[in-house]
Amino acid sequence: MVSETFINLSDEKKQKIEGALLKEFSTYPLAKGQVARIVKDAGIARGAFYKYFGDLKGAYTYLYRLAMKEVHMGLPTRLREFDPESFYKMTVDFINQTENSMYFDLIKLHLSQNQAFLGDDKKQKDAFLNFDSQVWAAMVLTHEAIDLALFNKEKKEKILNRYHESLCLLQRK
Repeated sequence: MVSETFINLSDEKKQKIEGALLKEFSTYPLAKGQVARIVKDAGIARGAFYKYFGDLKGAYTYLYRLAMKEVHMGLPTRLREFDPESFYKMTVDFINQTENSMYFDLIKLHLSQNQAFLGDDKKQKDAFLNFDSQVWAAMVLTHEAIDLALFNKEKKEKILNRYHESLCLLQRK
């Protein structure tokens, strides 16, 4: 978890540390991350790192949340009625934002390695179960389509077309 001490740093110092975190976690999976590289790159003492984040996982979580804040559009506002076009647009926008973001490599490493290393987010999975069946199925499809499209750029259009067709099938009753 990030500390108040870090939050209260000057923007310049915070950005330097965030840059070092981004470099580390975009290059190495969390399991191979090193505080030593981060503090060297950020120009801070090792003790300061632990004062700011507590541990490597806390630093990673902080940075990943920043990335999601930048690229994630959130859920469609109206979840009472399932709307395939809203899901499709949201997903395409997320993929495009991610591909054009400075966080692209971080997000790919998260999806390919760090997500499994961190374990399941029980709260998020429980929240998914509260959605109606169509929305739940669309959310599962959405996450799979994102993974496939980000890791198979040459097949992105085909993946997104299949995703759109699948969403439309969910609309039928």
